[in-house]
Amino acid sequence: MPRHKRLDIPGAVHHVIVRGLNRQDIFLGDNDRNDFLVRLETGLSQTGCRCYAWALLPNHFHLLVRTGEQSLSSLMRKILSGYAIAFNRRHQRSGYLFQNRYKSVFCQEEKYFLELLRYIHLNPLRAGVVKDMGELEQYPWSGHAVLAGRTRRDWQVVVEVLARFSRTEQEAVSRYRQFVADGISLGRREELTGGGLRRSAGGWEGLRQLQRSGECCRGDERILGDGDFVNTVLQKAEEKLTRREQYRRQGWDLPRLVQEVCKLLAVSPEDLRKKGRANDISHAKGLICYLGYSRLGISGTELAGYFAMSRPSVSQAIQRGERVAREKAVNLLN
Repeated sequence: MPRHKRLDIPGAVHHVIVRGLNRQDIFLGDNDRNDFLVRLETGLSQTGCRCYAWALLPNHFHLLVRTGEQSLSSLMRKILSGYAIAFNRRHQRSGYLFQNRYKSVFCQEEKYFLELLRYIHLNPLRAGVVKDMGELEQYPWSGHAVLAGRTRRDWQVVVEVLARFSRTEQEAVSRYRQFVADGISLGRREELTGGGLRRSAGGWEGLRQLQRSGECCRGDERILGDGDFVNTVLQKAEEKLTRREQYRRQGWDLPRLVQEVCKLLAVSPEDLRKKGRANDISHAKGLICYLGYSRLGISGTELAGYFAMSRPSVSQAIQRGERVAREKAVNLLN
């Protein structure tokens, strides 16, 4: 069964989950965790995304982020590719670090923002990494300690979150801490990790009741929200796909993109097949990968085959191309 495309809409809130391959640990010590957080901070700054909640566990991590000027995919590329390479180098290993691609769930903010905030920050307690709320507030590898006022992470959004609890900081922190503590008795909350309308409606029985009442409903495992929200998100995603179809009808494909980028950067298409790190060729490859992936929907696998590159190298080329497009104000496919 083919996997769905990402739902990347500016300003959207996403619950992101990344696990180690075969459930293996992806953080073996504080050096790893610090390295990851530096990359997260840099990625947030470069993409304009905002992080509200996060938790690092030995073999996985959670993020609650709002997309900004650039897409969630852009943020995750900046974090994951570099971290995996550095992790392998530090621990003298090779091969994939993460399990498949990351999971992202597009969330209906009004209904689920605070629930997800609590769910993510309770993860270290649920996983047995800490034994009680007291230890959770001292745990340095989660956003809970930041919101509880125990430590600082300048890149984490704090004021906006606490404002949802009270206008005064002291009362807001107190109410937030109580809100998180009240969530312990709610258990694992599997419905908060995706499942679309089925989970949002209260399982299959909830869906059957909606259907019996004649209410039109639509579900999607990439979305956490009610029927109207699911429909709105899918409509916006379909509009994005329509733009890609328009590009295709206008004759845009990978060969044409290669020709136009090479003309723009004064590079020979034949030179793209050569090995080397010349700036002009590297910039052209990056721009082709970025525009092909983000505008035309060309898969990383297809780009890797075209350039005879590895999949991680394509991810790095996409990041490089994004910078080139921004610095040179490239108008192709805008």
